[in-house]
Amino acid sequence: MDTRIDPTVHEAATMPHGPWPEDSLARVPYWVYQDQDVYRREQERIFESKTWNFVCLEVDIADKGDYRTNVVGGMPVIVVRAAEGGINCFENRCAHRGALIAFDDGGNVQNNFKCIYHAWSYDLAGNLKGIAFERGINGQGGMSKDFRRDDFSPRKLRTTVLGGLVFATLSDETPPIEEYLGAEITGRVKRVLNRPIRVMGRFSQPLPNNWKLYMENVKDTYHASLLHLFFATFRITRLTQAGGVLVSPDGAHHASYTIGSEDVAGTEAFKEKDLRSERDDYKLADPSLLQPVPEFGDKIQLQILSIFPSLVLQQIHNCLAVRQVVPKGTDKMEILWTYFGFEDDTPEMNTLRMKQQNLVGPAGFVSMEDGCVGGFVQRGIAAAGDKISVVEMGGNQAESQATRATESSVRGFWKAYRRFMGY
Repeated sequence: MDTRIDPTVHEAATMPHGPWPEDSLARVPYWVYQDQDVYRREQERIFESKTWNFVCLEVDIADKGDYRTNVVGGMPVIVVRAAEGGINCFENRCAHRGALIAFDDGGNVQNNFKCIYHAWSYDLAGNLKGIAFERGINGQGGMSKDFRRDDFSPRKLRTTVLGGLVFATLSDETPPIEEYLGAEITGRVKRVLNRPIRVMGRFSQPLPNNWKLYMENVKDTYHASLLHLFFATFRITRLTQAGGVLVSPDGAHHASYTIGSEDVAGTEAFKEKDLRSERDDYKLADPSLLQPVPEFGDKIQLQILSIFPSLVLQQIHNCLAVRQVVPKGTDKMEILWTYFGFEDDTPEMNTLRMKQQNLVGPAGFVSMEDGCVGGFVQRGIAAAGDKISVVEMGGNQAESQATRATESSVRGFWKAYRRFMGY
């Protein structure tokens, strides 16, 4: 296994806790979810480094002056459609006293943003353009004559778009998005985002755990048909069904998928093991919930895709969504959910998507358990900061596999994490 650290990223010697306890992708120290210094370093070395961070959907900012506010790690940002049609992103921080420049989730400004505190104004590129009473009143007060506005604009981020997803980065060295993802993951993004989309709904979900525990959970294909009773009972995904997991060469990104099948043998296997996730007595009052319409030209009925560090693109039958993972501290985070469909959806498809949106979310038939298990881990490791977790299903490497009985993509996350953090 190649665990050499890119010296252009950061020096491991400056990191808290010293080296990784075991030089293996299959061992993860629990202090990485607990330490405040680690959390602070993540902001600098991951979110503000050579990564592409999801900031909005392109459809959110269709016209000049349309904007959305978001965060990159812990840094608030504004994403806005420029007059010439491009997309700008800049730090949502007034250069004067640090207040938010914009505090609504989104909206439209024709020419400039104005800080509510002292009315300093910024153009659609984030340049400081106006200062209230800059020359004072009646020759008294105001800014000094040598003050230069250009020296005090908020930080600006580069932007890129893939399949209607808008990403931003603070680094000039972040590679083009398709190179960043690799060919296979890029293809899986384009598989779902293959035509213009429309937003169907949004909500946020706070969770009582470190952000990395949720990203592990998303990449953990091993748990899906064991934890989620609904998944296995109604055959949306089982470990015994055909499918697999794709892991990008650098480990950072993944796509897991399930091929639809009856899976009679799987029913017997789950019963034999006496697993709680298989129930014959559970029926649907409305079976049309799980009567999907094929729309992607293949038999994949479930695909969960992650983009490092914090984005998830979801297809469960015809339920489509993006999930943005937002760190809020060592032991808390938030998921920003956005459900979407396509502009050319028929009324019948729109109805089906709305039904299937009950599968995911805080009370989703499938994913309500995911909102609990991260907190169970955070509580369980409270006194185990010097211990390690075992991530060894399917081996100890981070490669694509033709099975979901593996933790390969979880190991991929830690391969990328260690590279960025310098471990």
